[in-house]
Order: sequence, then structure tokens, then C-alpha cells
Amino acid sequence: MTTEDRDAPQIYLVTPPEFDLGSFPEQLARVVGEIDVACLRLSLATRDEDRLLRAADAVREVAHKVDVALVIDTHVVMAERLGLDGVHLLDGARTVRFARKTLGPDAIVGASCRQSRHEGMSAAEGGADYVSFGPVSGALEDGELADPELFIWWTEMIELPVVAESGLNADLITQLAPITDFFSIGEEIWSTEDPAATLKIFEKAMRG
Repeated sequence: MTTEDRDAPQIYLVTPPEFDLGSFPEQLARVVGEIDVACLRLSLATRDEDRLLRAADAVREVAHKVDVALVIDTHVVMAERLGLDGVHLLDGARTVRFARKTLGPDAIVGASCRQSRHEGMSAAEGGADYVSFGPVSGALEDGELADPELFIWWTEMIELPVVAESGLNADLITQLAPITDFFSIGEEIWSTEDPAATLKIFEKAMRG
């Protein structure tokens, strides 16, 4: 498949790492009510189980009202326990097989593979439904970025869907739209005054 043959990419929405359970669900409902979202990921920084459970319940209610799948970062057992649609793994291919075996063939299993082709291919072989590469800009820590060449190679060589994540802006979305399947968008909108309006700008960029 050439880049010209590809469908327009879709939005993979990520929650903020911390949010107010009293106000965020309403804000989220507005966003997913106005813009088509393919999947929602609960990505809280906390490890507090009670906090995660209450957040998952609140977010799931919003997501499922508009038929948006909900996955959770890392917590395979919690995804199963709460009846979520799947899990997003932050350790590359390492736990993909475990997640697939635990959650079954119908669950969504995704893996963040940073900038590694090898991790991406291993995750695909292990049963992942998609892989994500990033950050695409603004890298901290080791400063490594997932550059467009990685996405070009992946879309030409591998059939499994690929997600671009972290450090996105409208210009990068326009650049990467022909060579990715999803854009993982989170803090890029939640840190703005009007998340729905910002996401609409990104959505327009996705469609050129």
C-alpha cells in the first residue's frame, strides 16, 4: 500500500496524567461529543488503585456513551477486572504476550516502542494490535526522537497500525498524516484553554 492509498489517520485520545474527577468527565464528554475519536487511553501518573478505579469508572461511562474503546496504561489485570477494552503497554514488547494471553484475542493490546524498530516488530510478533513511536518532538531524557523515516519504513514494511505520539503540533501532524494511522493526543490539548477547539485544529491538520 502506498501512502496515497492510506485512509486519513484517526485520533487516539489520551487523558491527562492527573485530573479532577469532579470536572474532567464533563470536559471529556464535550471533546468526544464534538470530535470523532477512535480510542481513549486512561493514562494517570498515580499508582493508587482506588484512584485508578474511580477514574476508570468515570472515564468509561463517557467513552462508552459514544462507542469509543477505552484502554488503560500498563495495568493488564485491572483492565481485565474492570472490563475495559484493553491495555497500552509502556515497556515495548516485553509484556505483550502476557497481556494477550490474559485479556484474550478480542482485547486491544498496544505497545509504546519509543524509537525502536526491533521493539515494534517484536510487539507485532507477540500479538499487539498496534505500536506507537515517539516522541516526535521536544524529546527530553536521552533526546532521541522518532523521526519521519521510522514511520515511512513502518508503513511500507509492516501492516500493523502505527501511532505517532508525544510532542505533536499541527505542522507535525500535517507532515506525518500520510505515514501514520493514529495520532496519540493528550497534553497537547488538555493544557490549552479550549481542548475541543484545539483538537479540531489538529483534526483539520490530519486531513490536510
